[in-house]
Amino acid sequence: MTDDIKTPEANEEQILYAKILEVGMYIGLMILLVTFVLYMTGIMAPAVPIELLPNYWVLPVHDYLETINHEYLHRDHVVTGWGWLAVLGKGDFVNFLGIAVLSGVTIVCYVGILPTLLRKKQTAYLLMALAEVIILVLAASGILTAGH
Repeated sequence: MTDDIKTPEANEEQILYAKILEVGMYIGLMILLVTFVLYMTGIMAPAVPIELLPNYWVLPVHDYLETINHEYLHRDHVVTGWGWLAVLGKGDFVNFLGIAVLSGVTIVCYVGILPTLLRKKQTAYLLMALAEVIILVLAASGILTAGH
């Protein structure tokens, strides 16, 4: 009995998307590893001393954020959204860089395949990829939100 099942082959844009995703994933993971080491070794001092963290984990999220922002970051307003960029000098916030890279690599993947879709005149896929980029960028910017 012969096996007539054919494995589907990936097209050019799928391969390109996967290559970009692979590179972005490795960059994000490397950043996470480096920033974790900086945090755990104390090379970058955290905003909240590690030994005090368990005291705050029991708080509701809003109370946790208010306490951390007032007691340790000395801010009148709660740092949310992209506000972490202002406190990148703290070891417990610098790890957000890797998370941001991993979260944003999908946008880069879609942007990366746009020229291929345009060259191949795949208008429907091009429009869907463009829409995806726009929606993801708006969501990442905080302009487009859900659940509020």
